[in-house]
Amino acid sequence: MLSTAFKEWAVICRAIAAGRQSLILRKGGIAEIGGEFRPEHDRFLLYPSFFHEQHRTGINPDLLPLLDADETDRPPPGLIRFTHLVVVSSVRHVSDLDRAFALGPLHGWTADTVRQRFHYRTPGLFVLTVRAYQLPYPAEVVERPEYAGCKTWVQLDTPVSDAGATPVLPDQVFDEYSGKVAAALGS
Repeated sequence: MLSTAFKEWAVICRAIAAGRQSLILRKGGIAEIGGEFRPEHDRFLLYPSFFHEQHRTGINPDLLPLLDADETDRPPPGLIRFTHLVVVSSVRHVSDLDRAFALGPLHGWTADTVRQRFHYRTPGLFVLTVRAYQLPYPAEVVERPEYAGCKTWVQLDTPVSDAGATPVLPDQVFDEYSGKVAAALGS
């Protein structure tokens, strides 16, 4: 059972769920203490956020079909639909913009989005390499007012079962992807 959820753009959640990326770049939500993200959990549900979906220019064009699918599959107002969880395999803080740009082929954000997030408040970004697992069936949870706002972590009142979740990517594919992340970051 999982009750920790991580809010991320729905299109990025869909890219992770589809195995198109296994990377989360994070700066921090406005509602977080000091506006700074902290990698507090190593296993969590992906909470698709539709708040920022108007930023079509913030994602790479190859993700636009996923963005359109998000709008088609969007749950009714007042509900959150959880379909995937992730397990964090590594966390790095990147303080060199060129290193952040080197990750470009491995995620769906544009260079401008990476630059804006990198420079927001204090320069730097957290890079989480994550392995996605599909839940055996979608779980819908009532969206409560305390879940709203620009925050990363949400503690759900109703836990979601993760029993029977299966990896999106085979071990070898995920290991290769993780190696590309490490190489891009110089580790």
